[in-house]
Amino acid sequence: MSTPLIENSTLRDWFSAGALVSDGSMALELAKRGFTERPCDRYNLTSGVIVERIHGEFIDAGARLVQTNTWHANRFALESSMLAARVTEINRKGAWLARSAAGNRAIVAGVIGPSGRLMRPLGPIEPDDLRSSFQEQTSALLASNVDVLMLKSFIDVDELEIAIDVVRSQSLHIPLIALKSFPEDGSVLAGSFPSDVAHRLRGHGVQAIGSNGTVGPQRMIGIIEALRVSDVPLVAIPDIGIPTILDGLPVYNAEPSYVASAARRLVEHGAAIIGADGGADIEQIRAIAEAVAGVEIGSAPISVKRPHAQAADELASPEPTPFMQAITERRVFTVELDVPRGLDMSSVIDGARYLRDHGIDAVNISDGARARLRMSPIAISKLVAEQTGMECISHLACRDRNMVALQSELIGAHELGIRNILAVTGDPTHIGDFPSATSVYDVDSIGLVRALGHMNRGKDLMGNPIGSRTGFCISCAVNPAADDLDREIDRLAMKAEQGAHVAFSQPIFDVELLERFLDRIKNIDIRFMLGIIPLRTIRHAEFLHYEVPGMTIPSWVRERMRTAASTEEATDIGIDIAVEFLQSALDRVNGVYLMPPFKKYDIAVRILSRLDMQR
Repeated sequence: MSTPLIENSTLRDWFSAGALVSDGSMALELAKRGFTERPCDRYNLTSGVIVERIHGEFIDAGARLVQTNTWHANRFALESSMLAARVTEINRKGAWLARSAAGNRAIVAGVIGPSGRLMRPLGPIEPDDLRSSFQEQTSALLASNVDVLMLKSFIDVDELEIAIDVVRSQSLHIPLIALKSFPEDGSVLAGSFPSDVAHRLRGHGVQAIGSNGTVGPQRMIGIIEALRVSDVPLVAIPDIGIPTILDGLPVYNAEPSYVASAARRLVEHGAAIIGADGGADIEQIRAIAEAVAGVEIGSAPISVKRPHAQAADELASPEPTPFMQAITERRVFTVELDVPRGLDMSSVIDGARYLRDHGIDAVNISDGARARLRMSPIAISKLVAEQTGMECISHLACRDRNMVALQSELIGAHELGIRNILAVTGDPTHIGDFPSATSVYDVDSIGLVRALGHMNRGKDLMGNPIGSRTGFCISCAVNPAADDLDREIDRLAMKAEQGAHVAFSQPIFDVELLERFLDRIKNIDIRFMLGIIPLRTIRHAEFLHYEVPGMTIPSWVRERMRTAASTEEATDIGIDIAVEFLQSALDRVNGVYLMPPFKKYDIAVRILSRLDMQR
């Protein structure tokens, strides 16, 4: 293997004569030659001659920093292509191909990209799993004698910090570049967020920081200005523009002259390493190299003095919702409304008005329970609040919305005044009205609670600022009768840790079971709403026990319901069971969540009126 170009030199020596130009999109150049399978890292193994040739053509065009074709070469990203067992081979071959093309003409950057998976609690990946994956890829690239490691295209700063720490645990000396991708959002980029990221990253011993991809050259200038908060060298590798998707493939329209002119301005604004990412072919890199030759790095003053943006912990929090305020002061009572099909919500409005008049604190609005088609719970809650004045607790399921739509829904709900949210994972679509519909589940209920918690701190799930803090009362569900109770309690603890204020329980009937459960969760900082479902008939009891997941109706309860001679008598027995249970358990809970069957809201009122308590 040839001697690295920068042996015994420092990173700053690389661009002592001007900005260092990186190469462009390997995926685009491979696609031009008919190699369109993803990930393109696979071609290190099957078409190494072509990969090496593309590296060489980028160098001939003026690139002096060659990125290894290893952006997707971690075990998680390679799983879908059945290549996860070949991580080391793909990375070492990728480094060898880049080195063979570079010789002594260019610096070789070993590229490490994000896992492509979400860390817990948003997804299934544990931080230790990420560390192990990054260690595997880092070891392979270091063993291949790359000149520098480049952490590229990271969205989640937490994941980027894990990757940095892994690299530094294996080498204290390899030059390290950390690139954060920012959203195409003028309000985010105009605030303090990029500079906050810069301050956060510079404390990790990186030699250069910057951004790549996602935004075009114009937006990248604002990012570079915001990152220019210290003497750490800056890297700017924007996409050449925003693509149009045709037949599933991105098509870029920016001409080389436009990209080259923007690259020159980026160097003038402080970029010491300059290049282009999405849409950047060999001609784009040739134009960039010609445009930045001889340009002084950072010669342009910062054009816009940015106003100080409040840090998230400085933002004022809205007042707590009335429900949240009430549950901190006294025992509260909520009732679930039965949401009908279609457009006519008169029964819901009438039910909410009736319950308000009888002293109920709030009503629960479910979100397509059992994957049945129903009106949006946010819309129903708005109608109920406007027409009755009753406070609503809106359930929100992860089944139907990806993480973007969930957060959009939450922002909209908050501004409509719907601020009590109960996060649920949701029943799968195959049991509902449209069994062929897709169940999304980008995140589960823990991830949704995290999103709500982040918004209450003024951020979205990726840590991007949203401008102000929300004031959600965050609720979650819990099943004290779960088969795997240890898992259920662990999940409840995670929900509380991510910001949940209140836990609504599945209906239970056993006082001893409740007491054991409450003893197990006594150290979890969360308020507990006891779920009660008044049984109406033995058929109702058996349906819940045998056909509804997560529901357990004890045999003694079913036997007692079986003794009823009529529906009316069975309803009275169901009310008796609920009242007896509540009288034994009420002093240990923060509130009661009643789920009367078949729109029989008078049953809820009858139960509460019989309780011997101070209302």
